Amino acid sequence: MPADVAYQGVAAAFGHEAAIAFAGESATTLACRRFEDVFRAVVDGAASLGVVPIENTLAGSVHESYDAFARFEAEPVRIVAERVLRISHALIVPPGVSLRDVRRVFSHPLALSQCEGLFRAHPELEAVAAFNTAGAVRQVLSSGARDAAAIASARAARTYGGVVLLDGIEDLEANYTRFLAIACGDRTLPETSPGDAPVRWKTSLLFTLEHRPGALASLLSAFSDRGLNLVKIESRPLLGRPFEYAFYVDLLGRVGEPAMDEALAVAARFARALRSLGSYVAARTPEIAPSR
Repeated sequence: MPADVAYQGVAAAFGHEAAIAFAGESATTLACRRFEDVFRAVVDGAASLGVVPIENTLAGSVHESYDAFARFEAEPVRIVAERVLRISHALIVPPGVSLRDVRRVFSHPLALSQCEGLFRAHPELEAVAAFNTAGAVRQVLSSGARDAAAIASARAARTYGGVVLLDGIEDLEANYTRFLAIACGDRTLPETSPGDAPVRWKTSLLFTLEHRPGALASLLSAFSDRGLNLVKIESRPLLGRPFEYAFYVDLLGRVGEPAMDEALAVAARFARALRSLGSYVAARTPEIAPSR
């Protein structure tokens, strides 16, 4: 029996929280070590749905997720939904440990970089990179160390029996990660938008180009000429082809609508290869909280 949803990390990691946001608290989940393993679980049928982060408002794009789409180009993997998750970090310790006891703080490098204010305020603390935020909590609690803490979600503290010493320690409150849900076959998710916001569709594309002047501009004009709004573009190196790139774009609109279908037909003339990664309901843009 396949799991409902696969994610990268361990229980109570932010990927796990995203999996729950997509599939519900009662969903069966499959923890994977790498983002590529999430794709493999979906392709092989070990999970009906996969969840991967694609960008963070502080750290930028998650390149491993983009590269996985290229690696699984021959497979029928497509994006079926997206969610935006607020990322809030807590300083977590074993029971009985106080802040004055702590000398080492473990977490994923991105989480550490998002909490630099903590280390400036407490120069005695050493930041130590770990594979995963929730995994860092599990590691600290199982080690028995009394001078160690971890940075992760408050859910991770509840899951592994830790104590939250400080909450909301991220440098900026406007810390959000956009997650994508991927699936194979005809799997879909409800076509709804959170709250009262109208439903807006987004389409993601992956394409490569010939090396010639104006190729990228010519391809993108196929969409702008038809009033389709480009909301993100990302380039990634092509493996085995030095200094050549694959491009990923997000556009507002849906495959099957006349303007999008016409634009795709024109764009294909300028591309070496062009692939739709899926059309899905766009997540609502969060209201940006002021920085502290």
